[in-house]
Amino acid sequence: MGQKHLKISIAIVIVCVSAISLYFTTVDRRRRRRNRLSCYLSFEFKPQSNFKRVLADNSYSQFKHFKVSDCSNAQSSNSHPYERDIMAMLKNPRVDYSLFDEISVAGMSNSHVWVESESQLRELVDILSEEKVFAVDTEQHGLRSFLGFTALVQISTQKEDYLIDTIALHDAFHMLQSVFSDPNVIKVFHGADSDVLWLQRDFHIYVVNLFDTAKACEVLSKPHKSLAYLLQNYCGVTTNKLLQREDWRQRPLPEEMVEYARSDSHYLLYIARCLIKELEAKDKDKDIGQPKDSTPLDVRFHFLPEASRRSNTISLQLFSKESDAFPTESVASSIISRYLNTQAVDVSKFSGPQFQNQIRKLCAWRDLMARIHDESLRYVLSDQAIVALAEKKPISEREIYTIISAADEDNDSLPSSFSAISPSPVICSHWDDVHCLLTEGQNNSVDDILRMLLHKHLGPNGSCSLSTFNYNLLSGSNLKLANGLMSMQNGVRSGKLVTRKASRELFVQKFSCKAPVYHNCKIYASDGRLLCYCDHKKLEWYISRNLAKLMDDNPQAVMLLFEPKGRPEDEDNEFYIQSKRNLCVSCGESKHYLRYRIIPSCYRMHFPEHLKSHRSHDIVLLCVDCHEVAHAAAEKYKKQVATEFHIPLYVTKVVDSETPELQDQKVGVSPLQLHTAAMALLRHGPRMPSKRRDELMEIVRTYYGGREISHEDLETALQVGMSPQKRRKFDKKRGVSCKHFPLSTCSDEVLEDNSANMVEPSNHYSAVTSGLGGSMDATDQASYVQLVNQPETYVKTPSLSSVKDISEDTFATNGESMTPATSGTSDVKDVILLNTENINPLQATVDGKKYNSKVSLLGHGPHGKTVVDYLLKQHGEEGIHEFCQRWRQVFIDALHPRYLPGGWDVKHSGRRGFGEFSVYNPAKKASDPIQG
Repeated sequence: MGQKHLKISIAIVIVCVSAISLYFTTVDRRRRRRNRLSCYLSFEFKPQSNFKRVLADNSYSQFKHFKVSDCSNAQSSNSHPYERDIMAMLKNPRVDYSLFDEISVAGMSNSHVWVESESQLRELVDILSEEKVFAVDTEQHGLRSFLGFTALVQISTQKEDYLIDTIALHDAFHMLQSVFSDPNVIKVFHGADSDVLWLQRDFHIYVVNLFDTAKACEVLSKPHKSLAYLLQNYCGVTTNKLLQREDWRQRPLPEEMVEYARSDSHYLLYIARCLIKELEAKDKDKDIGQPKDSTPLDVRFHFLPEASRRSNTISLQLFSKESDAFPTESVASSIISRYLNTQAVDVSKFSGPQFQNQIRKLCAWRDLMARIHDESLRYVLSDQAIVALAEKKPISEREIYTIISAADEDNDSLPSSFSAISPSPVICSHWDDVHCLLTEGQNNSVDDILRMLLHKHLGPNGSCSLSTFNYNLLSGSNLKLANGLMSMQNGVRSGKLVTRKASRELFVQKFSCKAPVYHNCKIYASDGRLLCYCDHKKLEWYISRNLAKLMDDNPQAVMLLFEPKGRPEDEDNEFYIQSKRNLCVSCGESKHYLRYRIIPSCYRMHFPEHLKSHRSHDIVLLCVDCHEVAHAAAEKYKKQVATEFHIPLYVTKVVDSETPELQDQKVGVSPLQLHTAAMALLRHGPRMPSKRRDELMEIVRTYYGGREISHEDLETALQVGMSPQKRRKFDKKRGVSCKHFPLSTCSDEVLEDNSANMVEPSNHYSAVTSGLGGSMDATDQASYVQLVNQPETYVKTPSLSSVKDISEDTFATNGESMTPATSGTSDVKDVILLNTENINPLQATVDGKKYNSKVSLLGHGPHGKTVVDYLLKQHGEEGIHEFCQRWRQVFIDALHPRYLPGGWDVKHSGRRGFGEFSVYNPAKKASDPIQG
């Protein structure tokens, strides 16, 4: 009996041990599986994880700027809160630079103040409030953060150096806001373009009364403007600039990095003093007498006020997040373009749509992962690794790791410490996402894949934790989904409303830009001065021709290897050295937009080349809705210009006229009216009510000079303005062979015989002159009549979006980003052209004769040319400038835009210099012999 109990006990023990063993085995397996599938951030701490006050998260929403409490409620959240103070300083500088006289050079002592508590920060606020001038510098960290953050701020007074731990004090650093915005305190920076934006992004701190030593170097035309050059030249101090790329998050900071940070701000006050003395000396020499080596520009140039103006202009910049509807499309296109232009790459591998689609998917995934984990794009996955993955399509985890590591080993642009941890923890935690993108979902859109991944990682059972940086990504997505479900639950909506909305969406999709317009890449001169912002293609153009070298990769920047002609600041063109946002300048819409030309093309195309080439001041982005409003206002003002100048918008073309003159024909025949009338009469003429038929016949009859018209006349009128290609398509659709209709519907003989019968436009010219308008004298009238009465022929003209005279400057993308014929003008693309052999630009040849491809008989071309010719004759180039200002004011009054780029001005002159060999140089054009 006892033996039986013993056996039972042993069996129970064995079962219990087995159960316990099985339990722990299962738990261990679950733990290992959870560790393998969970995000790496569960085990890795990042300093920014403790930030509670995050002003710029990683979502696609726009950044909201600080709003001054005593301002009006109408102030936009995206306007500069201290714009009034800064503009007052620009117009009337009240800076007492004698404060710098007491500053002397002194070596750094062994002591400094490390500020890491709120009590210390309050004491510093009190100290700085008593100062009249202090120097500032910042150290950033961008590798392990999507937008980057300020890791250290150095502030130096004449007595002490303060190093502020902005990681520990991130949520409290805004205490210094009042000090930085005090217009009575001078803040000295070096190269403050980025610093002012970073302070806005992280702390809502805005700098008022800024003196930038880099801008002072520009005004003085120093050979270099780097801080290292100034430290060596004025203080005899050599610094290791490689320390700038170190990890400034580490605490405590190594002594070497502390000394580097102190030197950047400690000597800055003395450097500013030296530069101010040189600026004052330049002004004094100019006042006493013109130096031997001075230029005409020096006579009107005030050096110290100019340095102050350029410095304070920097303060007007506003931080903004890239909130495009397609933020990764630009990056993907740049990667594809860059490697297509690489000689060592097989172009055939990159030309296939499947390969390029893989690039776009990987770029979109990288962007989403960087936002979720608050990492930089290059930390998640380098551009070289994206290309390698898309090309080789690995199928296993090991292959993915191997390909990425090999690609990063050859990447010199990454920090040396990065290659040691390649592939990144993001890849190791979510390699299955990469595998899915490469092997599955070929038929799924990028949006569908990203939506699935977003909920996979940040959803209720997501593998990644929510943070202050990424939670808005999910809330924004849920909001869109909820809105869609709500609309479905509210019942079936009106079919007409749905159809109208769908039609509107298709319209917007067709005519809006298909890619970002502004890439905000930078071009620097050889002396380090910023010349302009441009797109990726322009940078690649310079690099591929060995005209520039790459300075930075994120964002891309190059330095020219030749000396450019002039500088934007020297020509009052501050607009061209301001970054620009891809959104509607009127309402801020960033999901769809297209270019809008403030100066209508019918005028601008006839401006002298040197007044319009490489200029984009008057080309802005508008959403489709605002574009329609602006276009309507422009068309209305065109009519006012026509009335003021007594120059009709349309001219009248007459063939075989039975009457020698048309009375009171001031407007002429609109090309749209002519085409519509001819089409309606040909299709439905016999079935029309007689009254309506007579109205349409009168329109066509007016075009032909009042004579009776035949069926052949209607056929001719229907094809007026068609290009040969459109005419062939039209004939094919009607089943008529193209050979029955030659290039010119009317024979040359008919045109020549009837050219004398063309009726002059209305010549009721007033003798009153108003503003830039006024009457035309007899010579002007004769010129206009001669312009109208010249023989015509059919020539296909380029579309408005590709005509050279409408070219933008270097920072706008090419016309491929935009559907043609979206210009804000009424000009027709393919039109009848006037024979103007005396006009040289863009001539076309037909039957051995030259014709100007810009002068349209049916559009507003003759009107625009006549207005521009009159302005140039009566008022010169100054008249053109004033005419442009009027159109800018029309644009402002119509839309009241709130998001215009910095430096945009109604009174912008657009003056610039051209090199000796530039085709746009007026002097060169004047000296060129006339081609026969």
